[in-house]
Amino acid sequence: MDTHHPSREDLEAGLVEIHSPKDEGRLELIVARPGEGERTVLEAGELSLIEGLVGDNWKTRGSRRTADSTAHPDMQLNIMNARVALLVAQDPERRALAGDQLYLDLDLSAENLPPGTELEIGEAVVAVTDIPHLGCKKFVQRFGVDAMKFVNSEIGRKLKLRGVNAKVVKPGRIAVGDVARKRIPSS
Repeated sequence: MDTHHPSREDLEAGLVEIHSPKDEGRLELIVARPGEGERTVLEAGELSLIEGLVGDNWKTRGSRRTADSTAHPDMQLNIMNARVALLVAQDPERRALAGDQLYLDLDLSAENLPPGTELEIGEAVVAVTDIPHLGCKKFVQRFGVDAMKFVNSEIGRKLKLRGVNAKVVKPGRIAVGDVARKRIPSS
């Protein structure tokens, strides 16, 4: 299938459409990655302190960012703005290819969600971490070079267009349609 990748101009024009709510938004999509290149779209899921999104391979996949190659605790969840995911994917069915587990209609910008900010989603609470989440080779393959340059641009980094990393601080059930609400950290 020949997939159309959006041009830089199309992406920049789309910036006007991606202004999401600041204090609370909607969980639009939940995606588990059970294995390399695999995606399972879920209507509901469980967030665990140990596993992250239950059924996702975060824990077993490991990380190049840890000395022992084990899973990085501050990269337990990848969260992307649902409007940005649709802009780069061009088709709602392709959003899950971005590789994130949670897609929120919420302003993920550095100004709105600095590291340490907690989000209550369903029964769970997650905390935004300070590790950058950037476009990579897989993102380029799926959405094109212009999409990667767009999300990694100066404005893209400021607005966190590629998304944020987070960790579970209170386990619980989440479901598509749940409100994602900023809250004062518990510590």
